[in-house]
Amino acid sequence: MDPILIAAICGVLGLVVAAFMAAYVLKQDQGSARIREISEAIKEGALAFLGREYKILAAFVIVVTIILGVVPNLGWWVATAFVFGALSSGLAGFIGMSIAIRANRRTAAAAQKSLNQGLRVSFRGGAVMGLCVVGIGILGLSILYFAFHNQPNFLFIIPGYGFGASSVAIFARVGGGIFTKAADTGADIVGKVEKGIPEDDPRNAAVIADFVGDNVGDVAGMGADLFESYVDSIIATMTLGMIAAFSTTLNRALVPDMATAWFLPMLVAGGGIVASIIGIFLVRVGEKAEMGILLNALRRGTFSASILTAIFSFLAVYFLKADIGIFWAILAGLVAGILIGESTNFFTSYAYKPTLNIAESSQTGGGTLITTGFANGLMSTAPPIILVVAAIVVAHYFADIYGIAIAGIGMLSTLGIQDATDAYGPVADNAGGIVEMSGLPPEIRQRTDALDSLGNTTAATGKGFAIGAAALTALALLLSYTQAAAIKLSEISLIDPHVIAGVFLGVMLPAIFCAMTLNAVGKTSFSIINEVRRQFREIKGLMEGTARPDYGRSVALCTTAAIKQMLAPGLMTIIAPVIVGLLLGPLALAGFLVGAIACGFILAVTFANAGGSWDNAKKWIETGAFGGKGSDAHKAAVIGDTVGDPMKDTSGPSLNIMIKLMSIIALVIAPILAGFRGFI
Repeated sequence: MDPILIAAICGVLGLVVAAFMAAYVLKQDQGSARIREISEAIKEGALAFLGREYKILAAFVIVVTIILGVVPNLGWWVATAFVFGALSSGLAGFIGMSIAIRANRRTAAAAQKSLNQGLRVSFRGGAVMGLCVVGIGILGLSILYFAFHNQPNFLFIIPGYGFGASSVAIFARVGGGIFTKAADTGADIVGKVEKGIPEDDPRNAAVIADFVGDNVGDVAGMGADLFESYVDSIIATMTLGMIAAFSTTLNRALVPDMATAWFLPMLVAGGGIVASIIGIFLVRVGEKAEMGILLNALRRGTFSASILTAIFSFLAVYFLKADIGIFWAILAGLVAGILIGESTNFFTSYAYKPTLNIAESSQTGGGTLITTGFANGLMSTAPPIILVVAAIVVAHYFADIYGIAIAGIGMLSTLGIQDATDAYGPVADNAGGIVEMSGLPPEIRQRTDALDSLGNTTAATGKGFAIGAAALTALALLLSYTQAAAIKLSEISLIDPHVIAGVFLGVMLPAIFCAMTLNAVGKTSFSIINEVRRQFREIKGLMEGTARPDYGRSVALCTTAAIKQMLAPGLMTIIAPVIVGLLLGPLALAGFLVGAIACGFILAVTFANAGGSWDNAKKWIETGAFGGKGSDAHKAAVIGDTVGDPMKDTSGPSLNIMIKLMSIIALVIAPILAGFRGFI
């Protein structure tokens, strides 16, 4: 059977299981009238935001499609692939979020029955997102292969698919991140710090917007992020097929022919889908609401999927008669991904010393807590960087630069279950808030709190995994770009002024990008905080609980501001590599990508882990440590969490997409830049 057809069947299988998971979630009890009312408000806000965001994106896609179609050396086939990639990414995010905003009420109702039932409903709700990402991704690439593989410029067409996916992802991640963190900040500062009321208190006008943000940022946004990582890693590996056909470095062929070099990454990804499905069905717990037990349940699923993926990858290499070195490269990426997740867990979970030290520092105020947390974020960069370096060295040793690219696929091969554990978090978080706002008994909130705490841990782990995958994928795309632009690696000289200029510009851009996205959250938060204060001041009886806040006003403010603020950083990311390539030439663009990938990787890890550790330090204090909720230590921790939120949920994750998007754009425009020296 055609290997691409096997991969396509695996993609279809992923979508079928996603449909089964969705059907299971939708047939569960929706809870009381109050639960349904709150969940419906979240659903309306999330769909309204996504609708407005997609209208902006539709206009952007139309403009870029026309440009790609008329530019020489690109043409309408590349433009068609671009549109297809944008539609695929948008569809994956929409389906995943559509289930998540329906799973929250059902999780709240399920938690009234048992902890295990609450986990089952919320995790299967998240699994829809994970399986849709990999299913649509592999199916979309299979369709492109069947449509264009006989075209002489096939390897210049498929990067258009990744460009489309990445373009949607940057706006979805930035826009959703601005929305969710502005709402969260507004709710926390006015509610917890100023008014001293509990989290998710129904008197707080920003709580519904906060719940909406969880879905548009951490479900749709993260799904789009990982979707483009997934397809970009496969595209990068396929475009390096010539290296696999004969490696001058290793002086041997790694695959029997070019077709096998294209088939192999698709088969590895297909095997990962099957492994992820099996792993998802292995996630279950008893009734003890202990973090260790819950975390082990998810680890059982992810580790099982990883082991099965390794087996399936070996079989793919064996049956396609490829060099065994390719399997070791895949395994290097797979192991690095697992270990990066574990290192992230160590630096962000309150089960370990780094986060406990941050919580302890809260006793002397917000200043020391912020200093300790940021230092922790910087220190946490060491393990993932060392692991990615190790994966690169091992993969290159066994399979040249084709091995580096396919190591990225190894890291992302279990994305189906990795994204499921990530998307599960917002569902559990929403469920906990719905339970609080519905006034359900404390023991129900205790169950949802356990699920929510687990979600914080899995979210931090997922971010670490996404960052590592982004670094490997971006590097693979950079190597693909050098091949497509006919650049010999020996030509990239560290004393070439164009290369040095490119490196410095590349290092600068992630810093500017972070400044823009952090400022965007700050500006949006300002309007939300003032709105919540106004409602407490002007709505009589609100603080006493006899009046109802205007939730819709906060949601509308967040939506308008986030849509407006997402445009500048997204457009800057798209335009910058084009300008550098045209003005300074292809060598400068290669240096630019090197600088951006290195700087972006460091900042992404720092921001994600500093923010995650501040969040979990606050969670630890809320369990009763250092005076518990309402204490001075808790107020300091809330400030730290407020600082960390836009770092870990807006700027940090968006950097992943930024470095991949600039790399895929460089690959798309490589045919234009080949042999070009630049205008300067």
